[in-house]
Amino acid sequence: MTDANRRQSPDDATTEGLRHVLGREPAGPGKTPPDKDTKETGPSNLRYAVYALLKSPTAVIATILLLTIVVMAIFAPLIAPYDPFRVNMMERLQPPSPQHLFGTDNVGRDLFSRVVHGSRISLAITAVVVATATIFGTVVGALAGYFGGATDSIVMRLVDIFLAIPPLLFAVVAVASLGQSMYNVMLGLGLSWWTWHARIVRGEMLRLKETRMTLALRAMGASPWRILFRHLLPNCAGPIMVQTTTQAGLVVLTSAGLSFLGLGAQPPAPSWGAMIALGRGYLPAQWWMSTFPGLAIVVLSMGFMLLGDYLRDYLAREVK
Repeated sequence: MTDANRRQSPDDATTEGLRHVLGREPAGPGKTPPDKDTKETGPSNLRYAVYALLKSPTAVIATILLLTIVVMAIFAPLIAPYDPFRVNMMERLQPPSPQHLFGTDNVGRDLFSRVVHGSRISLAITAVVVATATIFGTVVGALAGYFGGATDSIVMRLVDIFLAIPPLLFAVVAVASLGQSMYNVMLGLGLSWWTWHARIVRGEMLRLKETRMTLALRAMGASPWRILFRHLLPNCAGPIMVQTTTQAGLVVLTSAGLSFLGLGAQPPAPSWGAMIALGRGYLPAQWWMSTFPGLAIVVLSMGFMLLGDYLRDYLAREVK
C-alpha cells in the first residue's frame, strides 16, 4: 500500500471534519453512519413538551385561561344569549341575575354578551400587534446581529430612539394623528413593540454567528442568507416565544388602556376598555358595569404572562 493510500491529505481531513460537524457523514473511515431506520426509544419532543406542560401548575392555569377566552371568541354568537348591540331601556342597569349573568348597562344591553363579543376585539388587536412586532423585530434584529458594522449601528440607534418613547404614548400620538379606530391602534402598537424582539434576536445572533456550526457552514460555502435564515434563526425560537407570550399580555393591557381613553374601537363596539370607562360613572352602585370587563382583561393578560413565565423556566431547564 502506498503512502498516498495510507495518508489523508489535509484538505480531505478538513472537509471530512466539517462534514462531521454538520452531521452529514461519519468523521472517520472506520465509523459507520447511524441507521436511519433506528427509532428513538424515548418520548418525542411534542409528547415530552405536553407532559412537562401538564406537570406545571402555572402552565395548566395559563392554558385554561387562554383557552377560555379563545373559545369565547370563536363561538361568541353561540355563547352570547343576546345581541350585544340590542338596546332595551326597560331593563337598564339591572344587576347580575339568571336572566342577565353580568347584568345590563345604562341602555339595557346585556353585559355578558358584550364581554363575550369583546374577546374578539381584544384577541384580534393582540394577534395583529404581536405578529407585526415579532416578524419585523426578528428580521431587523437578525440582520443587525449577523452582518454587524454600519447595519448594526444604524438599527440599534433606531431601536434606542423607539425605546425612549413609552409604547402607550407612542400609540396615543399615532392614533391621535391618524384617527380613532381599532386599526390605527394596531398600527401604533405594532410600531412601538418591535424593538424588544430586535434587541433579543440581535443578542442571540452575536452569540450564534461565532459558533463552530456557523464557521463550518461558511467554510462549506453556504451563503450568508442561508446560514442566517436556515440555520441560525431557528435557534432563536426559544427567546422569541418567551418574548412573544409575555408581550401579548402587555399588549392586552395597553390596548384596553387606549380604549379606556376613547382611542380604540369606537362605540357601540363591545371593547373591554370602553366598557370600563362607561361603567366608571356608575360606580359604586352599578359595580358590575366595570367589574366584569376588567376581570376579562385580567384573565387574558394573566394567561399570556403565566404562559411566558412557564416557557422561560422550561427553556432554562432545557439549557441546563
